[in-house]
Amino acid sequence: MSLDLKRVIGQVERDMGVDREVLIDTLEAAIIGAARKKYGPKRDLEAHFNELKGEIELFHFATVVDEVDDPDTEISLKQARKNFDPHAEIGDSLGVKVDISDFGRIAAQSAKQVIIHKMKEAERENIYSDFKERRGELVNGSVQRIDRGDIIVNLGKAEAVLPKGEQVPREVYRRGDRIRAYILDVKNIAKGPQIILSRAHSDFIVKLFEFEVPEIYEGIIKIVKIAREPGERTKILVKSEDAEVDPVGACVGMRGSRIQSVLQELKGERIDVIRWHADIAKLVCNALSPAEATKVIIEESTRTIEIIVPDEKLSLAIGRKGQNVRLAAKLTGWKLDVRGEATEKKISEASFDLICAIPGIGKVIGEILFEGDYRAPSELAEAQLEDLTQLPGIGEKRGEMIIESAKEFLREQGN
Repeated sequence: MSLDLKRVIGQVERDMGVDREVLIDTLEAAIIGAARKKYGPKRDLEAHFNELKGEIELFHFATVVDEVDDPDTEISLKQARKNFDPHAEIGDSLGVKVDISDFGRIAAQSAKQVIIHKMKEAERENIYSDFKERRGELVNGSVQRIDRGDIIVNLGKAEAVLPKGEQVPREVYRRGDRIRAYILDVKNIAKGPQIILSRAHSDFIVKLFEFEVPEIYEGIIKIVKIAREPGERTKILVKSEDAEVDPVGACVGMRGSRIQSVLQELKGERIDVIRWHADIAKLVCNALSPAEATKVIIEESTRTIEIIVPDEKLSLAIGRKGQNVRLAAKLTGWKLDVRGEATEKKISEASFDLICAIPGIGKVIGEILFEGDYRAPSELAEAQLEDLTQLPGIGEKRGEMIIESAKEFLREQGN
């Protein structure tokens, strides 16, 4: 029996990862609890694990007295010297070993329940301590069950939940399916540790690329930003800290080998890898990939960028249900207005006619102003004289005339 206990402690420590000292403390506390049920709460009891014998020993401590008034806490000098310690003196505290085999079935069951409860507590604490350090990691598991739309995932040592809101639309899983996810959060609640997973979070994409692209993991390539619509499309903005390393090429890999691994994990979600650029116009053009812009007009005050694309590429630039331009806007942080060349031509012609309608401005001056990016009477009314005089053929007097004429024109138009 004693050898079995020593073996059980070792096995539980190995298999469940419960600290040996925690197990021994739990066993000692359980034995004391069972003993109190048999002997009552007044006795001074101590339990110790005897490593040599491999068993729990229970001791009842009693004070040596001349005459016993309370047998739960006292022992007579005569009995102490006769049965336990021939050198005992009055006032000594004498430890008497208790036969724990005499607790009975109820006491033994109580001890067992306490041990199981404490072991579960220790196991939950170990799981929480382990997984709280793993927030932000990728984990692999298997689908254990579906609970009201949430997927319960078996991670081996623990269960995790992939909430419905963190799942990718149209992905379907069945019991036993293998699943890979991102540890979004770990909470320690009354029922035990709750490990929350995600496949919809943008950082799931980051971790997949870190796993497939060593240059990202090593910090040579940095992921600047991600814009994602889970299950549909993702744009990932990357830059290289090494001029000799092409960030897009490194992420895509030889013949697309690296990005293919990511695409397989995402089950068909499209990914555009975008090269970062300090110039916002070039960055926006990159972000609209695979469409190509022919003209970019930046309005700093409203953080709006107008992008002109060939008419045949307009639908590609906008994307299905506006997805491409929407993700590009998220990626750059600017409001994007994408137009085809035909539409832009009509707008430009209307704007040009309006500029030319200002008294004192003919087609010649109108073309100069238009080439200088003045596209509306309001822009001329608010223009700085020194900016206008930088344009060819416009001196100070003509510049002043243009500004005043534009203001008068707006007043007449009721603006």
